Amino acid sequence: MAVTPALVDSHCHIVFRNFDDDLDAVSQRWREAGVQALVHACVEPAEIPAIRALADRFPELRYSVGVHPLDTQHWRDDTAAVLRQAAQDDARVVAIGELGLDLFRETNLEQQVAMLEPQLDLAVELDLPVIVHCRDAADPMLALLRQRAERGACPAGVMHCWGGTPEEMAAFLELGFYISFSGTVTFPKAEATHACARQVPADRYLVETDCPFLAPVPRRGKRNEPAFVASVAARVAELRGETLTQVALTSTSNAARLFSLPLHNV
Repeated sequence: MAVTPALVDSHCHIVFRNFDDDLDAVSQRWREAGVQALVHACVEPAEIPAIRALADRFPELRYSVGVHPLDTQHWRDDTAAVLRQAAQDDARVVAIGELGLDLFRETNLEQQVAMLEPQLDLAVELDLPVIVHCRDAADPMLALLRQRAERGACPAGVMHCWGGTPEEMAAFLELGFYISFSGTVTFPKAEATHACARQVPADRYLVETDCPFLAPVPRRGKRNEPAFVASVAARVAELRGETLTQVALTSTSNAARLFSLPLHNV
């Protein structure tokens, strides 16, 4: 019987209500698929108690704390302090985020930056990586991160759910970021993402589901779940001309290094 290679779903959202009725079955499927660890992203502070409860329930789960760029209405004067306390209270917090910029759905760049900067500051203060959401906003994100890098205030992190060009990828790699591929890498028309998967250095990529969104082919349009990260890894392997085992070992090692995950044999 073939041994399933260990995988890390480096970005998921199983706290969402569409997992309420069958989460035990979902967890059984991710374990059967070889998912050894999950990193649960946070989109706003009200989620933190429920995500923490999931970490209590599933020992392989680690999580981030942060505010998504499309959730600026949840940013308050004390939000940075709330995130700091949450991160300091639980060693299972391994990142700040999901933070970033999104100019695909919104145009409030100034407001998003005003929320992004203190979260980046917090990541530097706590020496935690960031999980970056960047949609139609590569230029302003790169400008901001380069300015921070010049003064030694750019944290480590990952560009989650990568959908940019190879040129944009190279710029984020130069800043030290990892690149994470989601179900979009399985979409036939995602040619730029395919090119990035081929070109990204072996020590700088992760795989993720971003579930319940972006289910990979052949499940596109249905609810995504952590087990389907195996389909993402398989497509990355195909694009790179490697085996699934190679991609699983490499992406798992990269995720363990970035997020300080307590994994064995990586």
